[in-house]
Amino acid sequence: MEKAVLYLRLSKEDIDKISEGDDSASIKNQRLLLTDYALKHDYQIVDVYSDDNESGLYDDRPDFERMIQDAKLGKFSIIIAKTQARFSRNMEHIERYLHHDFPILGIRFIGVTDGVDTADSSNKKARQINGLVNEWYCEDLSKNIRSAFKAKMKDGQYLGSSCPYGYIKDPTNHNHLIVDDYAADIVREIYKLYLQGIGKGRIGRILSDRGVLIPSLYKRNVQGINYHNANAKAETHLWSYQTIHQILNNQMYLGNMVQYRTTTLSYKDKTKKLRLPSEWIIVEGTHEPIISYAIFQRVQELQKIRTKEVNTEQKYTNIFSGLLYCADCNHTMNRNYTRKGVFCGFICSTYKRHGNKAGCRSHRVDYDALCDAVLESIKLEARKILSDKDVDELKKSRLISSREEKIENEIRILENECEKLKQYKQKTYEAYLDDLITMNEYKVYIKKYDTELSDTCKKIDKLYAEKQVTDSLDQKYKEWVNMFSDYINITELTRTVVIELIKRIDVYEDGNIKIHYRFKNPYESSK
Repeated sequence: MEKAVLYLRLSKEDIDKISEGDDSASIKNQRLLLTDYALKHDYQIVDVYSDDNESGLYDDRPDFERMIQDAKLGKFSIIIAKTQARFSRNMEHIERYLHHDFPILGIRFIGVTDGVDTADSSNKKARQINGLVNEWYCEDLSKNIRSAFKAKMKDGQYLGSSCPYGYIKDPTNHNHLIVDDYAADIVREIYKLYLQGIGKGRIGRILSDRGVLIPSLYKRNVQGINYHNANAKAETHLWSYQTIHQILNNQMYLGNMVQYRTTTLSYKDKTKKLRLPSEWIIVEGTHEPIISYAIFQRVQELQKIRTKEVNTEQKYTNIFSGLLYCADCNHTMNRNYTRKGVFCGFICSTYKRHGNKAGCRSHRVDYDALCDAVLESIKLEARKILSDKDVDELKKSRLISSREEKIENEIRILENECEKLKQYKQKTYEAYLDDLITMNEYKVYIKKYDTELSDTCKKIDKLYAEKQVTDSLDQKYKEWVNMFSDYINITELTRTVVIELIKRIDVYEDGNIKIHYRFKNPYESSK
């Protein structure tokens, strides 16, 4: 009695068919069919290999691999499957196993319902044709699936098997994301720490020291998701620089759906390849944001500055890192040290490297003096807000309200004039119909009214544009107030404050500085 094994396989597309009422491809029915065939032909079944929800395009299926290993060990001489397609839909695999490896190993392959039998050399061409047809089927199916997935992505539906850290799938709609409060708080903390000048590696150490679970472990141990980070070479319990970096650059936290970031080389290759950002599918406002747009943008700007982590052994913290520039040569300022090697301030990097030959002077500035000057400038900006709110509110009212009222009054007057001109045109037309005026008189009047109407409409458009500018200035004023209002009573300068308020600081040769704030009072020039 020859030893035989049964191979069963069910893939995603088969599951869909079963759900429609055709259960002929089910694992259970495959097993019954093949067992009956083996008994009728007096084969001894020594093992059964079954791959559930596995594509026939790949040969890295768990039980398929086990079957091939057992075949090499000579444990059986016959493999029985429902069809050749159950064994594989990849033409390359058909040629390799059925027409090369199996004959060498002395193994016969039988497809019960499609008549495939490697013991019959006359149906080799039929096997090859079947292999091509099966592969074409997979190719067409892959194209259709990709097209359907792309359409869903453009519709803002989430198609990932695992959610970004900080989100979970909506129980009522698995294509929609909702906030996971605990993980979202960790994400917010990561952004907050980075804005305080703490580097990505150090943030990772802070979270690791506190015992905060890394995203992959959190998904498995807390959320109960069977998740494995394919990008991790060796998973540990420690937060890595790369994990923090990905969180700080993930637009998903803005409430935007970002998908289609990777692709495969072909439908037969699982290897993933990164797409260019311009090819990503991004749909805005699909779910609740965890991070505000302002904070996200500030983090992106801070990363461009490439701030280095502060050495904890140093006696100072360079809160101005990446923000100081020479006012003359526009190059960055470098740290300056005394002859004893003690940090004392900053010096023009051009002068430090080349001396007077470079055509730029030292622009030396003392660190403590710089801190005092910046702190005083911030307090001055804050006091302007205090003055506007508590002392000179009428001045701000005159700058904003009077402007808007004047424009709105002028618009109302001109719109009334437009209505009158339209009425004059209507009355002129009625006068012409009643033979009170001639055709020539009618044309002269209409031309005059049309000219006046056109000029008036242009004036109205100009006033609306001016009103829009005024509204924009008012919005900028509010942003300036919001930015500085928290620092009215500031007593200490920190990295967080500097990054939040300042874009850059220019240092002049005489020691004076010019601070370029992220926001400024747009009405200052009018006062």
